[in-house]
Amino acid sequence: MERTRPDSGAAWRVGQLADLTGVTVRTLRHYDQTGLLRPSTQTAGGHRLYDHANVVRLYRILALRRLRFSLAEIRSLLDDPDWDLASMVARHAAETDRDLAAAARLSTHLRAINGEIARTGAASPEHLFSIMEEMTMLDTPIRSTTTLLVYDNLTDAHAYLTSTFGLTAGPLEVGPDGRAVHGELFAGDQAIWLHPSGDGYRSPRELGGVSSMVVIGVDDADAHYAYAVEHGAAILNAPVDQPYGVREYGTRDLEGHLWYFHSPLG
Repeated sequence: MERTRPDSGAAWRVGQLADLTGVTVRTLRHYDQTGLLRPSTQTAGGHRLYDHANVVRLYRILALRRLRFSLAEIRSLLDDPDWDLASMVARHAAETDRDLAAAARLSTHLRAINGEIARTGAASPEHLFSIMEEMTMLDTPIRSTTTLLVYDNLTDAHAYLTSTFGLTAGPLEVGPDGRAVHGELFAGDQAIWLHPSGDGYRSPRELGGVSSMVVIGVDDADAHYAYAVEHGAAILNAPVDQPYGVREYGTRDLEGHLWYFHSPLG
């Protein structure tokens, strides 16, 4: 397919940009809501349009995610005046070369071990060690997970989870009407996103039940329990030793989400 040159003034609607990049429309809309990637303009009918600068910014977001930067780091790096596209592409290329080299080594080891099995009916530990090392290096492109929780009131939820559970506060994005549209918290280096109810999203309080829970590891479950109680947490059960090797307690937050905090036994 012929691509439009950057200096042609081309613009793409959200669906077109999703088709060209493989990024879902939902993700692009989320980037718009949170201010990571605002469309350059809109059509008379209200359709969002993305220009060449938007495309470059989207590449930066995806490349930084691929290079294992956290969302908080990406947010600050996007507006760095010293950022250089060539340096980013060079770093991305180096990362890709590393993955390709690891894949080539794995292929070589697999062919060698296949020949050894054909000759002797077994594989040496040395060959298996080599294969497992290369597999670990390649592993998976998935580097992290983000939990998304739905609340009626993101502002209250953001404040509650920070003060009651000691989570690290991230940004709280507010829309033109003054209503919070996105919130972020961190448990260690893992992100927790807060999403407003509506458009098919409902909090447990609205639904009258839950279908999931958040489980977080802490240094000392008893100390964390005491902190949560002191700050008004609705406790489900006090810390107890579990047969699967942790000491754990449970709580329910202000809109009904279940949270469990545990630390290793011994």
